[in-house]
Amino acid sequence: MKKVFVNGAFDVLHSGHLDMLDYAASLGDHLLVAIDTDTRIEYNKGKGRPFNKLSIRKRLMMSLKPVSSVAVFNTDQELIDLIRRFEPDIMVKGSDWKGKPIIGEEYCKKVIFYERTNGESTTKTIQDFIDRR
Repeated sequence: MKKVFVNGAFDVLHSGHLDMLDYAASLGDHLLVAIDTDTRIEYNKGKGRPFNKLSIRKRLMMSLKPVSSVAVFNTDQELIDLIRRFEPDIMVKGSDWKGKPIIGEEYCKKVIFYERTNGESTTKTIQDFIDRR
């Protein structure tokens, strides 16, 4: 069984996320998606984030066809431990991570960068919403 791993906040789910998850799932037999806790998102992205609570983000992720399982992490070490236990064949990261340190990459056989094709991003989605108000 070929195992694929993806992690992120998945705070405001958009079509770019769906495209990446479809792509990641196509690379293997089991896709594990790890989601940041609310506390971690607020720390990394600032006050007012996340927009959607963990329970909602987790439920949405678990309902998506490409996703085999969902895990939650709060710290870098918890993320590393998750990756180490799962032993992924492939980790998929967005192309914006190229050239940056990737937590837990040493426990993956291969890291593949997903190139966005539709230009969607959470920041863009949020800004579009603000601009319409």
